[in-house]
Amino acid sequence: MQHIIQIETQGQGLYEITDKVNLIVEPIDLKFKLCHLFIQHTSCSLIIQENADPSAKYDLEKWMNRLVKEDDSLYTHTAEGSDDMPSHIKSILTQTSLSIPIMSGKLALGTWQGLYLWEHRHRPHNRQLVVTFL
Repeated sequence: MQHIIQIETQGQGLYEITDKVNLIVEPIDLKFKLCHLFIQHTSCSLIIQENADPSAKYDLEKWMNRLVKEDDSLYTHTAEGSDDMPSHIKSILTQTSLSIPIMSGKLALGTWQGLYLWEHRHRPHNRQLVVTFL
């Protein structure tokens, strides 16, 4: 069983998608025990991260932008702007897919865990997330 979720971003940042995925997970038959997520893009990523304190998101974004700077003279892949190559680097440093067990008909996330799409580009994008149940 597969679904596609469209996620609109408004630019760089962490977008919690836990509720969007749960809307698909909750009505499924319990014979499916694993939810696999795959983002169909090379300039954003998926992470599991704390969803209680917004300062964790803020700190992660600041840290990643300090780690992978824009306008580096080493970059040759700049056709789409100064955030082009850095977004690809950030994507490989994080993840483009996640697998989450399903327990009692729900994602088996911890108390403070949430699912996030991490948009690495500055301009808005429409991202596609493939959700597969195994």
